[in-house]
Amino acid sequence: MATVNIRRDVTDPFYRYKMEKLQSKIEGKGNGIKTVIVNLNSVAGSLSRPPAYLIKYFGFELGAQANAKPTDERWIINGAHEAPKLQDYLDGFISKFVLCKKCKNPETDVIIKDEKITLDCKACGQRSDVDPRLKLSTFIVRNNPKGGKKDKKDKKARREAKKEKSATNGEDASPGDSNGSENGDENGDVGVEAGSDDELTRRINSEAKDIEIEKEIKDDDWAVDVSEAAVKARAKDLPDDLKRALVIENGDDEEADGPSAYEQLGSWIVDTAAEKGGVTNVSDVEIYKKAREFGIETKHKTVAVLAQSIFDDKVVKQIEDRAPLLKKLITSERHEKAFLGGTERFVGQDRPALVSQTPAILLGYYQNDLVSEETFKAWGAKASKKYVDISTSKKIHKAAQPFLEWLENAESDSEEESEDDE
Repeated sequence: MATVNIRRDVTDPFYRYKMEKLQSKIEGKGNGIKTVIVNLNSVAGSLSRPPAYLIKYFGFELGAQANAKPTDERWIINGAHEAPKLQDYLDGFISKFVLCKKCKNPETDVIIKDEKITLDCKACGQRSDVDPRLKLSTFIVRNNPKGGKKDKKDKKARREAKKEKSATNGEDASPGDSNGSENGDENGDVGVEAGSDDELTRRINSEAKDIEIEKEIKDDDWAVDVSEAAVKARAKDLPDDLKRALVIENGDDEEADGPSAYEQLGSWIVDTAAEKGGVTNVSDVEIYKKAREFGIETKHKTVAVLAQSIFDDKVVKQIEDRAPLLKKLITSERHEKAFLGGTERFVGQDRPALVSQTPAILLGYYQNDLVSEETFKAWGAKASKKYVDISTSKKIHKAAQPFLEWLENAESDSEEESEDDE
């Protein structure tokens, strides 16, 4: 099979790093036309990257649906895409996610820590960060693969050593040793690294010089009294339907003698929006700071509240602007599910006139990488009374069908054609 240099700008025929040329096969016709990348596993192996990274990168770059978890190893992208064009896009993937930024050598390992992706070069020892703003960066962080047998052995050895050390010191070994999937708290909420270099953090840092902590602000035109007494007083004045909408499932975070931190956050957003003439005038930085002040910026329930309180009737157009804030707060599958639950309340209870726009809202979430395909499919499988009454949930799920069918289109076409071939 024909091979090419991994760096195609290197013309040296003796260049040691090579891979197979991409081979694609176009199948189907009309709306069901799709492209199968025949040798994606081999190419991904030459790059020491999971094939799911490559197929999702192609999907993002081409603006097409791509199945990152095929059951039959058929790596499919919707639409007709010739191999030379895909090979050109592959060069971009290699440049951004494979090559060392210093020596341009492809001998790099991917390290994922604190929601950052680092390329560790085995050739020169340089460690370089991958741009977190890239769509694939978000996918990689959310789909951090578990280590192989070697990694498991290393982790086991480290755990044993830690246990021995703890036993020697008369201490109990602490669970959840360094496994990224165990970094969350007991509710499945994952902490956000304070120094992470995402878009919202940069905005927070840049605005921090100009925005004083609310408690220190004097004579501010829009400052809202957030004392406990004031919050409770405003909560009593909220419309009954809004009070119900902002109530998240009972739990340990609820206070017996007053509104929970989540209700306080929702009330603060509503009040501040009223003061400023609209919710779009309440900035992401302000909202994030307030959530952090209440100590709930990492909680999955927080994004359920935000789904109900940071949008208005023009939600479809507002999703992209709110994406930096939401990406920072939605850090796990549980967060994604809570966000969809909050959305059900937003369109089902608060603004029922928006039910018909459910497909466009969900598409906005998908295009901005706020919710994964897997979570969408699990949510769409059945209605639930967790966030709204069952009849409202069924109504929303019915309205969402055009989007859910579009999401399933590639997989359905693949199964049908496989049966035809038999």
